[in-house]
Amino acid sequence: MQRKRRFNRRHLIWIVPLALVLAVGIAFLIYSAFYYHADAAALDALRSDGKVQVSRTDYGWYFDGPSEADALVFYPGAKVEETAYAPLLRGLAEAGMDACLVKMPLHFAFLGADKADGAMKAHAHARWFVGGHSLGGAIAADYAARHADRVAGVVLLGAYGTRKLDDRLVEVAIYGTEDGLLSEADIARARETAPARFVEHVIPGGNHAQFGNYGVQSRDGTAAISAEAQQAETIRAILEALADFGE
Repeated sequence: MQRKRRFNRRHLIWIVPLALVLAVGIAFLIYSAFYYHADAAALDALRSDGKVQVSRTDYGWYFDGPSEADALVFYPGAKVEETAYAPLLRGLAEAGMDACLVKMPLHFAFLGADKADGAMKAHAHARWFVGGHSLGGAIAADYAARHADRVAGVVLLGAYGTRKLDDRLVEVAIYGTEDGLLSEADIARARETAPARFVEHVIPGGNHAQFGNYGVQSRDGTAAISAEAQQAETIRAILEALADFGE
């Protein structure tokens, strides 16, 4: 009897932690199964035309415009279908910066933090930038902090980095006045980690969700402008900021 009790105790030592890990894993999978889907306008933006060629790739999607010099690797926000950013990135490619839209495992950028590597290996551009929306932007900024020799700058949309960026880099941080998910404290932290060449652009009436096309996001503010207007201003702000720095 005593030997049996010792046997049970020994097994409990690893059975209980394993059960907890399994429970957490199952809960995370259930949580990640509910995400924001791309709307009809986003799906329509995946079609090629005479201005932008859109192609499916191993890493996600490639928006090929007239540029042969600059390209942006873009990480989507948490629990957002990556194709929701197709209108924004299509517009950016048409305006002069090609874009690589990365598909993340379970729609979480921290599960594919180094996926920019694959995108950059797939195409030949003189200058690479990394960026993203919300959590995707934070993970992209972390990538840039770890690989300052591979990229020229960072583009953050409704996002902020947590590690100081090398002063060789350019950072463009863009957010809307009605963003309900980005606090003043978050914005202050973004300034603390920014490199010397830093541009902050505020979009009047813009909110958090309208950098993409996936509908209303929980806890976000109500936008006073359309998603089309917010994305058009975002594209202008990105290209103007990089032009000012000669990038």
